[in-house]
Amino acid sequence: MLEKLFKLSENNSTVKTEIIAGITTFLTMAYIIFVNPAMLKATGMDPGAVFVATCLAAAVGCFIMGLYANYPVALAPGMGLNAFFSYVVVLHMGYSWQVALGAVFLSGVCFTLLSLFKIREWIINSIPLPMRKGIAAGIGLFLALIALKNSGIIIANPATLVALGDMTTLPAVLASVAFIITIALAHFRIKGGVLIAILAVTLLGLLMGDVEYSGLISMPPSIAPTFMQMDIAGAFNVGMISIVFAFLFVDLFDTSGTLIAVADKAKLLDKDGNLPRLNRALLADSGASMAGSVLGTSTTTSYIESVAGVSEGGRTGLTAVVVGILFLFALFFAPLAGMIPAYATSGALLYVAILMVGGLQTIDWEDITEAAPVVIVALMMPLTFSIANGITIGFIAYAVIKVASGKASELSASVWFLAVLFLAKLIFFPG
Repeated sequence: MLEKLFKLSENNSTVKTEIIAGITTFLTMAYIIFVNPAMLKATGMDPGAVFVATCLAAAVGCFIMGLYANYPVALAPGMGLNAFFSYVVVLHMGYSWQVALGAVFLSGVCFTLLSLFKIREWIINSIPLPMRKGIAAGIGLFLALIALKNSGIIIANPATLVALGDMTTLPAVLASVAFIITIALAHFRIKGGVLIAILAVTLLGLLMGDVEYSGLISMPPSIAPTFMQMDIAGAFNVGMISIVFAFLFVDLFDTSGTLIAVADKAKLLDKDGNLPRLNRALLADSGASMAGSVLGTSTTTSYIESVAGVSEGGRTGLTAVVVGILFLFALFFAPLAGMIPAYATSGALLYVAILMVGGLQTIDWEDITEAAPVVIVALMMPLTFSIANGITIGFIAYAVIKVASGKASELSASVWFLAVLFLAKLIFFPG
């Protein structure tokens, strides 16, 4: 049955290899079951329900990707998008988390339509590669700011906006320890290093009396507080247009980049460098986002950590299915998730930030018309505390700089369209 379903022989793989690959991928991304509830809790969402929604959304996404698209790509609520959901849309802009979930649902619907009508290819191919790198780097810097803020390492200052906090406080010290452990384990290529660091620092907090022990295993909490709570009507508010677009835009490029990277590592691309069954993979991603919003979590997306499983030999959807099963088992570790303090996840956020900023090395720094917009989009995200504002200002800057430099011919139709759209949004719907 497995041979027929996943074409194991055709992909030069075995059941044992796929299971090992699935376990490896899960270990590298399991940190999300602790980080996501901690982030979304800030919006007023029930952390127990978010924990269940995170595990279920990840499982649903993995099952669709594995069974429908037959790729070894795992999915879960995305880093950066969950921060945007919590700290920008809800806490900064003042929308309710129900409306934010509605925006996630609508972005999933738009993603599905773009995939079905093959508009995705036009958008992806038309957006300059440097801007895609800049957006990823900006999200990384945004995550880094949140990590430093949550641990008290960076604090507000009325004179300088930000300043260094008290580095001798327990949260600051243990957040630093979490980061160092994560980096050391990553250097030695220890599988599950991020997860190990989170659990190690939580244990330190427990031993120091800062974390209250509440058990390790129990029946899953109720998902009722978040299930079917998205406010789709509220998400149709004019001011939410840029929010829906930001969710869609980031997920679109993040997913496409991840799929290509994982497929390339697994040698699944065809002779022209294209990914067979790409539309199926994209539909799996968009379907998972819609399912996640119904369950009660931020945008679900493909994880680059899937490369870890591919490195262990994973070549088919069975790898993703194994990851999905492990996320279902994780449902019974809700008490442990509830014990994880914010500073324990700060190291993971900083580590992810470093990975995301790393893409800037491929930018042509000799071409100032390419480098300047990239730096602008990367800086504006953390400094405006908004992924949407970073994308908006970055695209306007890209178009204006190219025109002012006599390089208007390099602008594609889609860049012109987005620049005009974002400029109109900035003028008529600022903030």
